[in-house]
Amino acid sequence: MFTVLKKTFVLNVLCLLVIAAAAHAQSLAPKREFRAVWVASVANIDWPSQKGLSPVTQQKEFTFLADAHQKNGMNALIVQIRPAADAFYRSKLEPWSEWLTGLQGKEVNPPYDPLDFMLQQTHERGMEFHAWFNPYRATFDTKAVTAPDHITKRRPEWFVKYDGKLLFNPGIPEVRTYITSIIMDVVRRYDIDGVHFDDYFYPYPIANTPFPDDSTFLKHSNGFSNKQDWRRNNVDLLIKGISDSIQAVKPYLKFGISPFGVWKNKDEDVAGSATRAGAPTYSTLYADTRKWMQLGWIDYLVPQVYWHIGHKAADYKTIVEWWGLNSFNRHLYIGHGAYKIGTDNNAAWQDPNEIPRQLRLNRSLPTVGGSVFFSSKSIMKNTQNVQDSLRVYYRHPALVPVMEWKKAKAPAATTIVKAQQTTKGVHLQWRQIPDARYYVIYRFEKNTFCELPIWHKEYWEPFQAELNNPARIVGRVFGNNTHFLDRTALEDGKYTYVITTLDRLQNESAPSAGVTVKYKNYNL
Repeated sequence: MFTVLKKTFVLNVLCLLVIAAAAHAQSLAPKREFRAVWVASVANIDWPSQKGLSPVTQQKEFTFLADAHQKNGMNALIVQIRPAADAFYRSKLEPWSEWLTGLQGKEVNPPYDPLDFMLQQTHERGMEFHAWFNPYRATFDTKAVTAPDHITKRRPEWFVKYDGKLLFNPGIPEVRTYITSIIMDVVRRYDIDGVHFDDYFYPYPIANTPFPDDSTFLKHSNGFSNKQDWRRNNVDLLIKGISDSIQAVKPYLKFGISPFGVWKNKDEDVAGSATRAGAPTYSTLYADTRKWMQLGWIDYLVPQVYWHIGHKAADYKTIVEWWGLNSFNRHLYIGHGAYKIGTDNNAAWQDPNEIPRQLRLNRSLPTVGGSVFFSSKSIMKNTQNVQDSLRVYYRHPALVPVMEWKKAKAPAATTIVKAQQTTKGVHLQWRQIPDARYYVIYRFEKNTFCELPIWHKEYWEPFQAELNNPARIVGRVFGNNTHFLDRTALEDGKYTYVITTLDRLQNESAPSAGVTVKYKNYNL
C-alpha cells in the first residue's frame, strides 16, 4: 500500500512540475506578439542584393529571405517599396527603382511585378506584409540619375536641395496631395496588410545649414507665426490625411510609423523621457509622434531604440519604459538596432546577450507588443549567433496582436473534413470560410500520466483545446488554401488537431471540433 501511495505521490509531483514548467514557458512565449524585420531596398541594403539582377535571381533571393525569417519566428515583413520617389511595383505614377533594374525608369525584363510576387511569398508563409514608403525623399545622394519622367523633373518647384539630396518640400499643399495619391494607389491595387513610414520627415539637420523653406513659410504659413509649429503642422496634415484616406478605402489596413526613438528629452519638456538624445523627433524632425498615437491617427508606432541598455544619454530601458507609458492604447512595438551587433565599438554590442536582454525587457512591459529588427541582413548574417538566439526565443509561433479599435468580429469556425497519416506526415483538410485570411493549426498530444485515472471514460477521449498556448501551434496557412501537411517529427500515439480561422485583423474564430489521428512513426 505504501509503495502505491509513494508512486502516486511521485506522479503527482511530476505532474505539478510539468504544469509549472509549461506555465512558465507560456508566460515567456505570448501567443500574440508582433515580430518583424525591415527589408531595406535603398542602396540594395537587404534586397535585392545588387542592382539589375534578373527577375529569377531577385525572386530566388526574396524567397530565401522569406524562408529564413519564417524559420526565425517572424510573422511580418516590412519591405521598402518606395525608397526615393520610385517604385518596386508596377506604377503609372513613378518610375521603376534603380535599385531594382539598375537604371531608374528601366523596365523589369522579363516583365513581372515584384510587389505581387513578394505579397504572394509572404502570405504563403503566414506572415503580414507592410509596405514601407519614404514619403519625402526624392533622391538618395548627389550621384542620383533620375528618369526623364521623375517627379523632380516634372515639378521641380516642389523640391528643396539639402545635404546634396532633393527632398519634397513638406510645406507645399500640392506635395501632400501627391504623396497621399502615391500611397493610396498602392492601397487600392495591392493586397498589403499595412502602410509603413520610417524616421525621415524633415531632414536630420546639418550644422550651420538651415533647411531652406523661408519662401514656402511666407507663401503657405496657414496662419502660423512660428516656423517650428508650422513645420510640425505640415507633417501632421500629411499623417492625418493619409490616415483618413486609408480609413475611407480599406479600414482594416494598418498604418504604422517608425520614428527616431526619442520624442522629447525631459530638459525640453517635463513630459519627455529622461534622455539627452541628439535629434528628438518633435523639435528636430518636426514629427509629433506622441500626438499621432494620442489622437489615434496611426495604429502602431515602432520607435527606433537603437541604443543599448545602460547607454548614458539614451538608455534603452528608459526609452522603452517611457513609450510604454505614452502609447495611448495604440500598439507599441520596439525597433532594435541589430546592425550594431558585433560592429559597434561599445562593449554592449559585443555581448551576444544584448538583444535577448532587450527582448526580455520588452516582454516584461504590458504595453509593448513586439519587436522589429533593422535590418534583415543583420539577422541573417547571424553575427554573434543572433539568428540562432531568435530561433530559440521565438521557437513557438505567435499571432499578430489584435487592434481592438478596428471594427471586426471573429470569423466563423471551420470544420476539419480529413485528417490522416501519410508517408510524409499527417494530412489535414478543412472547409473554406469566406473572407478567411489565415487558418491556424493546433496539435495536442496525449500525455497520459498527467491525465485522469485510467478507469475514467474521459481518460480515453479527453480533449480541451488550449488555444492560449502557442506551443500547440504547428502551422499557419493563408486563406486561399485548405490543406496542411504536418511534417513535424512525431512519436507513436494519438494526436488531436484543431483549426481556427483568422480574419485580416487576426481576430480568431472558435476552434473547430477536434479530430484525432492515431499516429505510427515508421521511421523510428
